[in-house]
Amino acid sequence: MKAVELICTRVAYSALAFAELALWRLPKSVEGSLHKFKYRLAYVVRGECVLRYDNEGGKGDHRHFGGKERAYVFTTPEQLIADFQNDIARWNHENSNP
Repeated sequence: MKAVELICTRVAYSALAFAELALWRLPKSVEGSLHKFKYRLAYVVRGECVLRYDNEGGKGDHRHFGGKERAYVFTTPEQLIADFQNDIARWNHENSNP
């Protein structure tokens, strides 16, 4: 079985902000993760990535928020996207970004 692309999209939030979401189902887990998904979710504002969730090989599941990298507990793809959207709303609120 090869990797299966589940999501690959860009969502515009405003003229200056967008999110890119990429998610694949893999035949085996990425080193450092306990599930069979590979993902990269990024929120970009004024050309700067201000929020990112990913699970690059060797580092496992983690997120970048507020200039800090922290572990992320992956449960399901749906919860991953919900958490990402909640963090986008939080970032917009904290930074007065419409």
